[in-house]
Amino acid sequence: MGQAEWARDLAKELLEQPLPRRWAHTQGVAARAELLAPILGQESDLLTASAWLHDIGYAPQLVDTGFHPLDGARYLREVHQADDKLVRLVAHHSCAVYEATERGLLDVLNEEFDRERPELVEALTYCDMTTSPDGLPLDVDVRLAEIHSRYGPEHLVSRSITNATPCITSAVRAVQVALADVRPGGAG
Repeated sequence: MGQAEWARDLAKELLEQPLPRRWAHTQGVAARAELLAPILGQESDLLTASAWLHDIGYAPQLVDTGFHPLDGARYLREVHQADDKLVRLVAHHSCAVYEATERGLLDVLNEEFDRERPELVEALTYCDMTTSPDGLPLDVDVRLAEIHSRYGPEHLVSRSITNATPCITSAVRAVQVALADVRPGGAG
């Protein structure tokens, strides 16, 4: 069994029953990740695995700090001794440093988990931030507006997303450019 298949099974076990909408989102994020194989090559399995696992920190039995990237990454490291790259991607997905700052957990996040290569982090951010809560593809601007609407303007997640927007949109645009370069008629 490959890393992505293992990750899918673990995410399903943790999310499907207690958080069906989060599970739908996760399935959509993983589907988007699979589409990035042309630009990631051998690392596409790693990206797909991280897409399956990026939100496991929301699973009720894993919540510790309330910051899902940190809770999920700790679980993967401590319980499953998962691949370091995979754990780092989960810990830092979708510009997580901004929410970590809002929660007073930036030092903890950075002390426990180094950042992964920017291309991989951008790819996971692209997958997450172009997928709706119901698992459907959508534009990054619509996704950001949806997050603000769901949490409200004063919530720390909304404040984090506001601060992270340049990071998120830059990541999405970088992946879109890379995809355009490998498609027929692209620059590459």
